[in-house]
Amino acid sequence: MSKEDPPRIAVPRLPTRRAVLGSAAAALLAVACKRAEKPAPGQATLPPGGTVPQRTLGRTGVKVSCLGLGGYHLGLPKDPALATRLMHMAVDHGVTFMDNCWDYHDGESERRMGNALHDRRDKVFLMTKLDGQTRASAEKQLEESLRRLRTDRIDLVQMHEIIRPEDPGRIFAEGGAIEALLAAKQAGKVRYLGFTGHKDPTYHVAMLDKSKLHGDVFDTVQMPLNVMDAHYRSFEKLVLPRLVDQRIGVLGMKPLGSGKILKSGVVSAEECLRYALSLETSTVITGCEEVGVLEQALRVAMSFVPMSAEERLAVLGRTAPFAGAGEYEEFKTTDRHDGTAKNPQWLGLPA
Repeated sequence: MSKEDPPRIAVPRLPTRRAVLGSAAAALLAVACKRAEKPAPGQATLPPGGTVPQRTLGRTGVKVSCLGLGGYHLGLPKDPALATRLMHMAVDHGVTFMDNCWDYHDGESERRMGNALHDRRDKVFLMTKLDGQTRASAEKQLEESLRRLRTDRIDLVQMHEIIRPEDPGRIFAEGGAIEALLAAKQAGKVRYLGFTGHKDPTYHVAMLDKSKLHGDVFDTVQMPLNVMDAHYRSFEKLVLPRLVDQRIGVLGMKPLGSGKILKSGVVSAEECLRYALSLETSTVITGCEEVGVLEQALRVAMSFVPMSAEERLAVLGRTAPFAGAGEYEEFKTTDRHDGTAKNPQWLGLPA
């Protein structure tokens, strides 16, 4: 670990994967929990007449759906009509929180969302993210996002990918992106501000400390919250209590770890979603590029019952042996999910 690396959260030594899988009980459990990652449409009927419940978005007082639709996955289908169908289906079943980002699929995710929702803009809470960390780059990206989303006001704009220890300082420096966001808010182009990240909770803490010095400018924070995060570099343990205490809206993401958590074989998709929804979140954002996947998420949200303490402990007990090294949270341990690492020009920094 270099001197620049932040301190890591201590992780207790856990039983080896081989030891756990060697027991007959664990093997039977893995078989019982294993399920298809991409359920077929109509696999299970949605609750008749049901709708996704709403929660309060922190101190903003705004009500949003407890389930949010991830923007990245909306750029995956080859046919834009499928993306439109997914968004309309989500809205029709009570999903109001729409996630997106300036860089998703070179802007295609924003374009698809703008086209699909332009005639139902008043039914959704629209969020997007910016990569630019200078005032000039953030201003430019914001204008592009407004055009793509076909709107004159975005409900929530967040600084994207706080994944480096130097990010908070650059954003809050003179001429930094925070100046662009505050000016856009004053001009009525943006209602609320926030930030996101998936790498290390200590970077989130640093960002919150910077915000406090500038008058607590953030209304929301987005971060991974899932059954594996609880054991490794845990946002749930280090960041979530502070957000709740400050009444900052909590946006959970990666409840299934981009699908990889299911490959552990010890937890189902429904349990993953229920676990995240049972935390003190305003909304849990999940990606759905197929109708069956969206139906699954809607079904869990529409019939949601919080996990009991016993259920929570059981899930954490099953996942603990698999989470100690972040194997199922590659976004923490590799750069595969780091768009701005692969494209540093998006940050808008001097060459």
